[in-house]
Amino acid sequence: MNFCSHCGAPVSLQIPPGDNLPRHICEACGTIHYQNPKVVVGAIATWEDKILMCRRAIEPRYGMWTLPAGFMENNETSGEAALRETLEEAGARVELGPMFTFVDLPHISQIHIIYRAKLLHLDFNPGEESLEAALVSEAEIPWNEIAFRSIDYTLKCFFEDRRRGKFDLHSIALSIPAPGTFR
Repeated sequence: MNFCSHCGAPVSLQIPPGDNLPRHICEACGTIHYQNPKVVVGAIATWEDKILMCRRAIEPRYGMWTLPAGFMENNETSGEAALRETLEEAGARVELGPMFTFVDLPHISQIHIIYRAKLLHLDFNPGEESLEAALVSEAEIPWNEIAFRSIDYTLKCFFEDRRRGKFDLHSIALSIPAPGTFR
C-alpha cells in the first residue's frame, strides 16, 4: 500500500500507539489501514453418493478442480456466502448443512470455511468462473488435479467421515508448501 484510500496522501509502515504490529498509516490524515485475512467460503454439495465439483476457468489454478467456493463479501454471513458461491460457480441451489472444515492458511492470510450441503435438484451449469461443473463419485475425484490444499483436505475428511457414518467439524492450519510441491 502506497497511498491512503481515505485522502490519497502517502502512507508509511509504522506501529501505531497501543498496537504491536506494523500498519500502513496515512501521513496526512492519520488513518490507520488494517489489512486482515480474507475469508473463502464454499460448500461440499452432495447428490446421492456424489459431490459437486467445478473446474476453474480463472487463475489461480486455471483448469484445476475445486468445490464451489470464493471470497466472502461484506454484509453477508458465511452461510450466505456459501450459498451465493455455489450458485455463482456451479449454477446450483443447495440446502446448507453444518460447517464442515475450517482451514487456516496464515502464509497467504486466508481462512477457508466449507459447509456440507445437499443439492436441491440436478439443474446446474458452470458459471463464469468455471469451465465445468460435475457430480463425481469418490472414485472419480481427480486427486492430482485438485486446485487447493484446503479442498484436498476437505475431500479426504468428507470421504473418511462418510465411511465411518459420522460427520465432524474438521480444523487444520496448513503451512507453506515445500517449493515445487502441492501437498
